[in-house]
Amino acid sequence: MAQQLAPLPDDSAAIPVARPAHWPASAGPAAFYGLAGDIVRAAAPHTEADPIAVLAQLLVAYGAVIGSGAHRRVGASRHQANEFVLLVGPSAKARKGTSWDLVEGLIDAVCPGFVDNNVHSGMSSGEGLIDKVRDSLYDTGRDGEPVLKAPGVDDKRMLVLEPEFALVLRVLAREGNTLSAVVRNCWDGKTLQTMTKNAPSRATRPHISVIGHITADEMLRYLTTTELASGFMNRFLILAVRRVQLLPDGGDFSSLDWRSLTDRLAAAVDHGRSTQELDATPAARDQWRKIYPCISAEHPGLFGAATARAEAHVLRLAMVYALLDRVDVVDRAHLDAACALWGYASRSAHWLFGDTLGDPVADDIWQAISANTDGLTKSDIRDLFSRNKSVKAINAGIDALLRAGRLERRVRTGGGRGGRPAELFVPTTTTLTPPSTALVG
Repeated sequence: MAQQLAPLPDDSAAIPVARPAHWPASAGPAAFYGLAGDIVRAAAPHTEADPIAVLAQLLVAYGAVIGSGAHRRVGASRHQANEFVLLVGPSAKARKGTSWDLVEGLIDAVCPGFVDNNVHSGMSSGEGLIDKVRDSLYDTGRDGEPVLKAPGVDDKRMLVLEPEFALVLRVLAREGNTLSAVVRNCWDGKTLQTMTKNAPSRATRPHISVIGHITADEMLRYLTTTELASGFMNRFLILAVRRVQLLPDGGDFSSLDWRSLTDRLAAAVDHGRSTQELDATPAARDQWRKIYPCISAEHPGLFGAATARAEAHVLRLAMVYALLDRVDVVDRAHLDAACALWGYASRSAHWLFGDTLGDPVADDIWQAISANTDGLTKSDIRDLFSRNKSVKAINAGIDALLRAGRLERRVRTGGGRGGRPAELFVPTTTTLTPPSTALVG
């Protein structure tokens, strides 16, 4: 006789998925401010995707659609609404692709043709990326007049979608590949160009956003400390995302009143495309001054390298929230929303990288001393490596941990040979934590 299976829950019942251990603390309601939050809340009962994944991709896609006109200036720097986000799932079942499908449908509804013409995948070289938004290329004719050699692209907006971002990281590791430098310039909004002698490429006023999907294991396997140090990764918002519920029969999006939401989104797109420079209200400026020391604080290790552009990310996100509100000035609520989302991004980076410094010797020493809170002597540390590491390498590892504030030097009397005092290295009592939701409020 066939085994009798338990009946599925009724169509309206979702099955919650347990939150993984050590998962980053929630972004909180402040991140789901305004129109973007309304869209995410409307969709949430009908999708297995993480609300933070839908939110972040909606913000990035909107910033890509409106183009390079809307901006804020900080000193000599001009920040546009283009952003980079990397969704990092604990496994391949984090429903990252599902979260994009929802956003793609919304963008296609309010900006027909953008998805077909301006969303591209397959970053494999700097030259290939530039070609999608290239300027016209001219030769010099016999009479000295310019002759069009290759037509350029008039629309400089592009949203790069990389559902297999691990492939991009593997490309970056190839010697001589120009992709990393070009991607960094894309985020900065600088002119893109290569110095190839026979086929030089150039793109002025690019407006390029990037969405990547990757698992945590792939990220740690393929991301090199070189790309962290170069500033490639800190141009991305790193967000931990997961499958939040099971919907055996899927959701019922047909039951939603999308018309009111898409009408609001279309109006926000029109506003964003017609806006130029944004300012900030006195309330937003006062709050910015209060939180700036926390946001701009330096942090050691891979976590610090991945979050080094915190100020710029908060500024750009606050601008996007303001534009979605169809205003041309950033207010306190927009800044609070940006801080809430950035706080989650920083906690996601800490969840991913932890206290790793990126120096294998230093990291091994730190792991051993963390497990021996009474501390270790240099002789103990040399024994960790079976005395196969040079004194220079061990001293460099210890110095890196001291500079990062992980270790303290102490003297243990009578601990050395012949009863001499021994130098002891112990973990510091300072708790190392990423920026918290205290940024908001």
